[in-house]
Amino acid sequence: MSKPSDALSNQRPDGQKMIAESQLERFENRTQVRRYWVEFTCPEFTCLCPMSGFPDFATITIKYQPKQWCVELKSLKLYINQFRNRGVFHEDVTNVILNDLVNLLDPWEMEVVGDFSVRGNIKTVVRASHRHPEA
Repeated sequence: MSKPSDALSNQRPDGQKMIAESQLERFENRTQVRRYWVEFTCPEFTCLCPMSGFPDFATITIKYQPKQWCVELKSLKLYINQFRNRGVFHEDVTNVILNDLVNLLDPWEMEVVGDFSVRGNIKTVVRASHRHPEA
């Protein structure tokens, strides 16, 4: 039988620390013989309204055609979670994510869509895209 102190022991990693210290990571695209699309959907995205401090909720969709690099998924998950306590406008969120991923990956093409939940009777969808100059 376990002791009461065993039940209170927490051996899990510190999620807040992992999020705060996270950095986007990449790995080499091992299928450079063709162009193909990779798409991620992040349906639980949250950030804070910089005007009111109230939470904003969105689905972020990231779609890209890798050139030499692909994004590592755990680093992307932690990166996305860095926004949850950050005051940022919808337009900025979408463009910051696009800029950070383009700088990391230098893809053939990329689109980031921020599909934000209704607030004050207004639904916001922001689309930002990038196309490599050689594409």
